[in-house]
Amino acid sequence: MCHNTDSRPPAPPVAGAVASHEQTTLTSEDGTRFLAYRAEPAEPNGRSVVILPDIRGLHPYYRDLAVRFAEAGFHTIAIDYFGRTAETDDRGEDFDWQPHIAQVTQEQVGMDVAAARAELPAPVFTVGFCFGGSHSWRLGAHGSGLAGAIGFYGAIRRIGEVPATPGAPILLLRGGADTASTPEEFDGFTAALDAAGTPNTSVIYDGAPHSFFDRSFAEWAEACDDAWRQIMEFTANHSQ
Repeated sequence: MCHNTDSRPPAPPVAGAVASHEQTTLTSEDGTRFLAYRAEPAEPNGRSVVILPDIRGLHPYYRDLAVRFAEAGFHTIAIDYFGRTAETDDRGEDFDWQPHIAQVTQEQVGMDVAAARAELPAPVFTVGFCFGGSHSWRLGAHGSGLAGAIGFYGAIRRIGEVPATPGAPILLLRGGADTASTPEEFDGFTAALDAAGTPNTSVIYDGAPHSFFDRSFAEWAEACDDAWRQIMEFTANHSQ
C-alpha cells in the first residue's frame, strides 16, 4: 500500500480557508453510486482537482488531501473505487481492500472520474497516487476531457497502450528510490507520449521512496515542498 492510516499529506504552499468539506456520494455512468469526499475553497484559484487514491480507496489520507487542495484554492473531489463491490463506507485500517481492488477495471475508473469531473468547474486536473497515479497518467494520455494529469508513484505496467494522438499534459512526480516502475519503463512511456505529441514533464526526487509525499517524513520535506510547487505551476500553466 502507499499511505497508511497514520499518514497525512504535507501542507500546501498557500494555506487559505476552506469553505466546506464533507463525505458524499456520486453516481457513475453505469448507475453505480460511489463514495467521494468533496472540499471547497473559500478563495478559489480557478482550478479543480479529482484525486485518485492508492489501492485502499478513500481512506483518511485522501480525505485530508482533499482539504489540503481546497486550502490551496482548488475545488476538489477525492473518489473511492469500490462502489460496485464494497458493502461498507469504512476505509480504515481493517478494510480488506485486496478482493475489491482486483475487480476494478480501467473503464470503471474512467466513468467514476468522469462523474467527479462533471461536478467540478473547469479546468479539471487529476492527481493520483500509486494505483491512482497510474490511472491519472493513463487518463491524461487519452485526454479524457482533462486539462492535465498528475501522478505520484505510478506503475507503468498498469497504463497499457499509449494512444498515438495527443492527450492532456502530464506531470510525473517520481521518487528516485521508488521501485514501482523501472527507469526503462518510464523512458518507454515518456517516449510514447512524445511520439503522440502529448506534453509531459518528469520530476525525479533523488533517493525518495515510494510514498514520500507524507508530512511525517521529515527527511523528504524539501521534496514535498517542491512537489506542491510543481503541482501549483503545472495546473496554473495549463489552465488557459
